[in-house]
Amino acid sequence: MSATGFVPKKILLTGATGFVGQHLAKRILHQKDISLRLASRSKLKQFVDPTIATFFPMDISTNLNWHTALQGCEVVIHTAARAHIMKETVADPLKEFRKINVEGTLNLARQAALLGVRRFIFISSIKVNGESTLPNQAFSADDLPNPSDAYAISKYEAEQKLKHLSATSAMEIVIIRPPLVYGPGVKGNFQRMIRWLQKGIPLPLGAVINKRSFVSVDNLISLILTCVTHPKAANQVFLVSDNEDLSTTELLQRIGQVMQRSTRLLPIPQNVLKGFATLLGQKAVFERLCGSLQLDINKTCKLLDWKPEMNVNEGLRLTIAP
Repeated sequence: MSATGFVPKKILLTGATGFVGQHLAKRILHQKDISLRLASRSKLKQFVDPTIATFFPMDISTNLNWHTALQGCEVVIHTAARAHIMKETVADPLKEFRKINVEGTLNLARQAALLGVRRFIFISSIKVNGESTLPNQAFSADDLPNPSDAYAISKYEAEQKLKHLSATSAMEIVIIRPPLVYGPGVKGNFQRMIRWLQKGIPLPLGAVINKRSFVSVDNLISLILTCVTHPKAANQVFLVSDNEDLSTTELLQRIGQVMQRSTRLLPIPQNVLKGFATLLGQKAVFERLCGSLQLDINKTCKLLDWKPEMNVNEGLRLTIAP
């Protein structure tokens, strides 16, 4: 069944209380004639009003019955996942990631297909492509995947199983692989960088020569909503970014400019930083700060006639604004 030209009347959004999910729900709620159903482990007050959206307190699992939440829905946007965890505590991380990101996702997708959902949009990760790129050699959507950690492997396995489901059912699959997403309320490494600069902490990152792609949550949502209805999105994999790659030094400088604060960035050579990071057992941290990770979004832009709606400076301004 084709989704050509249709505008869905009912959408199910999973992970509705997550970072991307909250922003996406708010955007969809501004659109008329769309009934939004929200699924998440926890409930947000702004989504309680049944005239605005219907909330389903559901945790992703391998045997969860989605029938009530899916009834009448034409599109599922699946943002829920067991996310990449910096300090893993379980004995078998891959097993835990597979429970939610693979088995839980497929349980939802199979039920969606049986109930006549027309399109299933899966928010994956650029980590499916790999952990890093050489400078000026960006990942593309059609590159051979090269996931390395448990989180990335689970996302890749989910993608493969969704593609097989699409090939054996009438439901279309759309896969989106974003890099680091930032925006109002962002946490993790991006939030830490902002706090470092706010406190005026000197950082040894004034001479980092790398290139990294980022995506503002507004640009990611813009692409997701384009994929809800665009006929050419069916059964495709898309990469997404702000289409403006920055070095870590440039990113910190941009953040400082937006905050109207001077940045105290010490020009320590990268090879010296790498040596210290290796001695301290923090090589992974060095790679995240100093390695390159670039995305080529030409396929996304050309096939969907899409472009990022927000530039980096505006995205940073909204992220940092009180």
